[in-house]
Amino acid sequence: MCPLYRAGRGILISGDPKSNSILYTNGRSVIIRYLDNPLKVHVYGEHGYPVTVARYSPTWSPDMLRIVASGDGKGKSFVRAFMWDTGSTVGDFDGHSRRVLSCAFKPTRPFRIVTCGEDFIVNFYEGPPFKFMLSHREHSNFVNCVRFSPDGSKCISVGSDKKGIIYNGKTGEIIGHLSQEDGHASSIYAISWSPDSKQLLTVSADKSAKIWEISENGSGNVIKTLVCPASGGVDDMLVGCLWQNDHLVIVSLGGTIHLFSASDLDKAPVSFSGHLKNVNALTVVQSDPKLILTSSYDGHIFKWTQGQGYKGRLEKKDSSQVKCIAAVEQEVITSGFDDNVRRIPLNGNECGAAEQVDIGSQPKDLSLAIDSPGLALVSTESGVSLLKDLKVVSNINLGFTVTASIIAPDGSEAIVKLNNMLYHTARINCLAWSPNSSLVATGSLDTCVIIYEVGKPASSRITIKGANLGGVYGLAFTDECTLVSAGEDAFVRVWRLAPQ
Repeated sequence: MCPLYRAGRGILISGDPKSNSILYTNGRSVIIRYLDNPLKVHVYGEHGYPVTVARYSPTWSPDMLRIVASGDGKGKSFVRAFMWDTGSTVGDFDGHSRRVLSCAFKPTRPFRIVTCGEDFIVNFYEGPPFKFMLSHREHSNFVNCVRFSPDGSKCISVGSDKKGIIYNGKTGEIIGHLSQEDGHASSIYAISWSPDSKQLLTVSADKSAKIWEISENGSGNVIKTLVCPASGGVDDMLVGCLWQNDHLVIVSLGGTIHLFSASDLDKAPVSFSGHLKNVNALTVVQSDPKLILTSSYDGHIFKWTQGQGYKGRLEKKDSSQVKCIAAVEQEVITSGFDDNVRRIPLNGNECGAAEQVDIGSQPKDLSLAIDSPGLALVSTESGVSLLKDLKVVSNINLGFTVTASIIAPDGSEAIVKLNNMLYHTARINCLAWSPNSSLVATGSLDTCVIIYEVGKPASSRITIKGANLGGVYGLAFTDECTLVSAGEDAFVRVWRLAPQ
């Protein structure tokens, strides 16, 4: 899961070398991921609106007292520097006429701030209190990113004109350029210095990352071009990067994070990804319950393995949205926002041509009977339909819209939920039945999951509060004691239940 991207701009990834973790955002969540163990993740989800940036405190001013922020605004409000504890302003930032895309603090004294933006300008400010120092107009397109080297001796700016310009970190004067030979063929979106300030990592819309050797006089030459695993689409554009300890972190437009080893550049990267939009359906593959499929509002279907994480994306023949999903060996059953249920054969990660049936109403939920192959229950605007091998064998008009339904593993009975929220405080969105039919779980718009034991009083229920921020939209058991949930926060979470 990666930061949201806006056209023509890169993304920010903050890192902490001591814990070797990275910090980034997605939707309303802030994510901390540990590079030595990428499956170890901490999530902060208390923001009420989408989060645009998150930074570790050492990336503020070197004395950790001041913060510089940039963005859109009017007049002098494109850039502000202020004390972190009082919010009082510590300078004036004249010199920009359009959105400021990047800013940075010089990490050593004397303090400097550098900014750049959509007006093609790079400005240096001295202080505190900060005031205008000098301006450069060498770029011929948006300037996307500026960064000081860790030792403060140099600064670099890169832009959509494919240029990289290197400055003296103290005086702000231009001292060199990134070589055009073997350089990027398209916009450069982000940069990151090596810890020793001698090398540089850049990423570009040309889908490549490059490592540069930076000489004392400020010239930069390519020493290695890194190619990330890709499918060849627009999503493979590279928009973010971070050089931290021995890890080179590279992020694509489609949300995939690639980890290269700085000490072994020929080693294949470790790649992982996740949904950028809310997950609206989840299922486990009947022949392999540890294999999980999830679909999101933007039409993507991802594969996950319990205990290992991301395992790739299914390449669909079309970009249609998937509202409900179920899976059996070598095929998936889906329904969308039309009236059709589709059966799609799989060949690895490739989706074949789909068979489909029109059930006469928009499907609201879809489930398969694990022990009765080909039997599916579909809830609709007016009731439920029973399908056998993609043929409608029964339509039951209940006279109301069914919001969630689930068929028992053996196909002998089903549960239909509607306005009755039971112990939830909002609409029930999804249901799950354990493989032995002893447990039933419900997921709700109220962000909670409740697990009931069949045949026992409801007072024995288990409630997982805040299972998915914004609402739970997908539930499935992988075994009798393990439940997987997904929802509006774009996260897939695994819950271990105490043995019954």
